[in-house]
Order: sequence, then structure tokens, then C-alpha cells
Amino acid sequence: MEQVGLAAATHDVSLWSLFMQAGFVVKLVMLGLIAASVWTWAIVVDKTLNYGRVRRQLDSFEQVFWSGQSLEELYRTLADRQTAGMGAIFVSAMREWKKSFERGARSPIGLQMRIDRAMDVTLARESETLEARLGSLATIGSAAPFIGLFGTVVGIMTSFQAIAGSKSTNLAVVAPGIAEALLATAIGLLAAIPAVIAYNKFSADAGKLSARMEAFADEFSAILSRQIDEKLQSPRQAAQ
Repeated sequence: MEQVGLAAATHDVSLWSLFMQAGFVVKLVMLGLIAASVWTWAIVVDKTLNYGRVRRQLDSFEQVFWSGQSLEELYRTLADRQTAGMGAIFVSAMREWKKSFERGARSPIGLQMRIDRAMDVTLARESETLEARLGSLATIGSAAPFIGLFGTVVGIMTSFQAIAGSKSTNLAVVAPGIAEALLATAIGLLAAIPAVIAYNKFSADAGKLSARMEAFADEFSAILSRQIDEKLQSPRQAAQ
């Protein structure tokens, strides 16, 4: 018993010592999982700030758009700026509107289809920007536990090799390998759990923001449709 106690005392079970005592493969697994965890939190911070900025931009644009300002004046204000969200959808639609009338548009259906297509392309681009790097969170959330489990298996194999080499099943012999195996599992969960939670939250937020921009595109399409009818009917009425 005294020998077991002395042997156990010679093993430092702090996290740093467990990492340093781990084998090359387990160390590589731990470092990869730690890097994945850091990347996860970097994405979380970036998306939190980005989505907050997008919400403020949408609120600001909606306030200006529904304030009664003319579409031409708003377009001149935004045309030369780098726009995003609803502003980008508005500019793309107005740009197609102006190009079509400058070239003498005659078909309201064709013009409406071109405007809708321009807004759809811009909406898809904005939605893709919102969802950027969410795939990384999904990958980390699904793969990290299995990578940690791989480290666990390797650590347990190391413990069995230690038992075979020392021909002893004392806790002092088994403990280091088991401890590093459990540490790999813990780091895997530490990387996976925040990634899964963040992915679910940001996916829902991106869906809400995309739905909000899509609703604006539908409303603006209806507004332009009425104006197209008015513009194309005015020459006909004057000719009559």
C-alpha cells in the first residue's frame, strides 16, 4: 500500500501535466480540439456583432424607406454607397428599373420579372453572407465528440500497454493513461457543445433576418409593379 501511495504521489494529475504526459497522438487530438474551440468562439463573437449590425441597418433603412422620401431621392443617396441588406436589394431593383426605362421598356411583365430576378439574386447573396461560417460550427459540433473519443481510445490503449509493460494493475500505473483519455473526451465536449448551441441560434437568427429581407423584397416588388403600370399606361392614355 505504501508503494502504491508513493507511486501515485509521483504522478502529477494537473491539466497541464496530463497534457504534457500524453502521447503524441493524444496531444495532437487535444491541440486540434482546442483550436476548434477557439475558432468556435471567434465565430460566435463575429456573428453576434455582425447580426447586431445587420439588425440596426435593417431598422435604419426601413425607417428611411417608409418615411415618405421619394424612391428616386433615396436611390441617389444609396447608389454610390456600399450597401447591404435591404439597401442592397433596393439599389439592385432601382438600378434595373432605371436601366429598363432608359432603354424604352414596353412589356410590364418582362420588366417585373427582371426586377424580381435582380432582387432574388441580391437576396441570395445577402443570405449567403449571413450564413457564412455556420457550416464550420455544424462541422465542429458534430465531429468534435468523435475526435475526442478517438483520443480517449488511444489513451486507454496507452493504459493497457502500461499494464502489460509493468505487469501490474495498480492505480498508479493505469491512472495517467485513463486521465489523459478522459481529458481528450472533455476537450471534445468543450468544443462541441458551444458549437452546436451557437449553430442553432445563429441559424435561427439568419433565417429571421433573411425572412425580413424577403418580406421587404415582396413589398417593394408590389410598389414597383404599381408604378410600372402607371408609367406604361400614361403614354397609351396620352396617345388615345
